[in-house]
Amino acid sequence: MSTDPGAADVRAERPRAASPASVFGPAHRALTLGVLLSVGMVAFESLGVATVLPGVAEELRGLDAYGWGLSALMLANIVGTVVAGRAADRRGPAAPMALGMLVFAAGCAVAGAAGNWPLFLLGRFGQGLGVGAVMAMAYTLIGLAYPERLRARMYALLSSAWTLPSLVGPAVAGTAADHASWRAVFALMLPITAVAAVLTLPALRALRPASAGAPAPAALPWWRRPLVSAVLLTVGTGVLLQALLLENPVALVLLASAGLAVTVPALRWVTPEGTLTARPGLGAGVVVRALLCGVYFGSEAFLPLGLRELRGMGATAAGLGLSAGAVTWVVGSALQARRDDAGAGRVAATAGGFAVLLAGVALIAVTVLTDLLPPWAALLGWAVGGLGMGVAFNASTTATLQRTPAERQGEVSAALQLAQTFATALVAGLGGAALALGRHHGGSMRGALLGVFVLTGLLAVAGMLLSRRVVRA
Repeated sequence: MSTDPGAADVRAERPRAASPASVFGPAHRALTLGVLLSVGMVAFESLGVATVLPGVAEELRGLDAYGWGLSALMLANIVGTVVAGRAADRRGPAAPMALGMLVFAAGCAVAGAAGNWPLFLLGRFGQGLGVGAVMAMAYTLIGLAYPERLRARMYALLSSAWTLPSLVGPAVAGTAADHASWRAVFALMLPITAVAAVLTLPALRALRPASAGAPAPAALPWWRRPLVSAVLLTVGTGVLLQALLLENPVALVLLASAGLAVTVPALRWVTPEGTLTARPGLGAGVVVRALLCGVYFGSEAFLPLGLRELRGMGATAAGLGLSAGAVTWVVGSALQARRDDAGAGRVAATAGGFAVLLAGVALIAVTVLTDLLPPWAALLGWAVGGLGMGVAFNASTTATLQRTPAERQGEVSAALQLAQTFATALVAGLGGAALALGRHHGGSMRGALLGVFVLTGLLAVAGMLLSRRVVRA
């Protein structure tokens, strides 16, 4: 994409008059509403399925591979994220968003009709492709279509798009699972997706694609091109996670080594230079996003399972924990947006957010794994965790994308989303492997979940230590 001010780029058609004062001003209103609705659609699916997944795995005999119910979506998300982000830089966001919504709806239909666990995972994979494209486009649009002074507000609104789904999603899904069938959750996603497409796509068509005369990217070997690299990363990570489910230690080591041999170089190819070493700037920004989401979503993935199996809570009550975290995430993001407007430090906000998130993980771990606290204390714990997540997520994302040139907004936004999904898939897969190991060798679910919470706690500490690198020159 050309950086010439006279060249066309991926920006909303708007008057050249004074910059609008609000994300809901005439120049941005349609785009803002469309993006928020699309993210709300993803939020409803995420929280709803997380609530009913233990019951789905039990009915379809998938408890031994429970982690794959989360990892299948996350791994597919990688492909959708990378391909959509690069396509947006070259051709504009409308086509990636439209295709993402279509594939997401198809995945919901397959998962909802599945009669066995492998077919359900296939549907989850389709959902992941669509979610990756939708979320990558959401962050890309903010970086391209809004002036820098409005971006922190828009990130806060993006978090607020989870508010209504977080309040009604787990409750609706839990009620459906308790009184009807978990399949109703996936059926409900189809009309929601249709409405989101109708309201979102016209606003995207108002964005102009990149100039036809923009310079083409440097030629790369076929195995380093975005689509191939994303597929290699997905396959390598999938092999690694599957290896962790094996009972034979020799086969486990061999297959895990093969997965790592594919995953590590592919991860380097699809992320900004310096990501694997957390180089100050963009590389560290991507790593911090990965750590944040590994802590938050990795812990959240096993919260309903722990409350249901170890503390005897029903699906509806366990889902309230997810709602509590999502709501306070919005609150934390809004608080950070106000601090950002006042010029407050983003490094301190990111590190502080990690610390609060760590406190939330500790509280839910004590509640799930012991009888020292009543089960409802987990809701309070995840409300604390969500508050820290909102602050750190907003601060680190704003700092990272502020350093990104316009012609790389799609690439870096996709890298941030990829880091989120990769970390979530990896932690979910490791947790699922711990559960399978316990079942195969006489261990306990309590021990497996203890391992999950220890891991996410250590990731939070690492995030606190690396926060300063996000904005260091």
